[in-house]
Amino acid sequence: MEFSTTAIIISAVAIVLLWIILYFIPIGLWFSAMVSGVRMSLLQLVLMRWRKVPPGTIVSAMIEGTKAGLHLNPNELEAHYLAGGHVANVVHALVSAQKANITLDFKMATAIDLAGRDVFEAVQMSVNPKVINTPPVTAVAKDGIQLIAKARVTVRANIKQLVGGAGEETVLARVGEGIVSSIGSSDSHKTVLENPDFISRVVLEKGLDAGTAFEILSIDIADIDIGRNIGAVLQMDQANADKNIAQARAEEKRAMAVALEQEMKAKAQEARAKVIEAEAGIPMAIAEAFRSGNLGIMDYYKIRNIQADTSMRESIGKPGDIGRQ
Repeated sequence: MEFSTTAIIISAVAIVLLWIILYFIPIGLWFSAMVSGVRMSLLQLVLMRWRKVPPGTIVSAMIEGTKAGLHLNPNELEAHYLAGGHVANVVHALVSAQKANITLDFKMATAIDLAGRDVFEAVQMSVNPKVINTPPVTAVAKDGIQLIAKARVTVRANIKQLVGGAGEETVLARVGEGIVSSIGSSDSHKTVLENPDFISRVVLEKGLDAGTAFEILSIDIADIDIGRNIGAVLQMDQANADKNIAQARAEEKRAMAVALEQEMKAKAQEARAKVIEAEAGIPMAIAEAFRSGNLGIMDYYKIRNIQADTSMRESIGKPGDIGRQ
């Protein structure tokens, strides 16, 4: 019993040691590389383990590149992996570029990959152009009619501009700007509806793909819808604004007239008050004239007759007042 337990422990330890040895000394990967025509020493694979680089990734990439006729350096692949790159993706891109007769070297491919772009997808896009649908672009022609256009932009990846070049958002923004300017320069919205290819020609002539990671192959107007009559809306807004201004000015004049009327009434009341005050002093003046001898009794009677005659004439001029009296 003790012998079988000891044998099991020894077997387990042997298996573990064998696994550790095979892990750090990947004989299977070395044999696969050798039969595939890839010259890599067993020591190099062991050192990859110590540098925490998966030998399987490097060996697979070397085998793929060698079978495709590429001359790859395993040290460069290791350096790219340690820099955070995608080794398999880079090798796929190099193989695809070679088959498609696209100029792409290892240095450029690794730079594109480390820049955060999918280099393999870029090579595929160079072979098979991609169609980008723009969001609805709203523009107004010179006659004031709003048009809503949608375009399909066919682009191809520009390998040389992938590092530092602008992305799809910039292309869409530039195409939208070109559509707005081309529609805005049209005399009538009918002209745009009759010749939508006019927009494509104008936009393509502007070279919108400069400084981007893409090459614009074509711009096709997929749909154009008629929106609001912006010119009429602006005219209505202007008319309402003019009406409000006129109303404000009329109200200002009316307020000024009311203030002037109030001022005239105040002056009239002040004048009447002065007349009443003067009339109140007449009896005192007459009495003073009697005392001083400047006014005789006959003169006083003449004054009374004149006042009576004046009152009679005023009564005759206002018949309504006679009826009330």
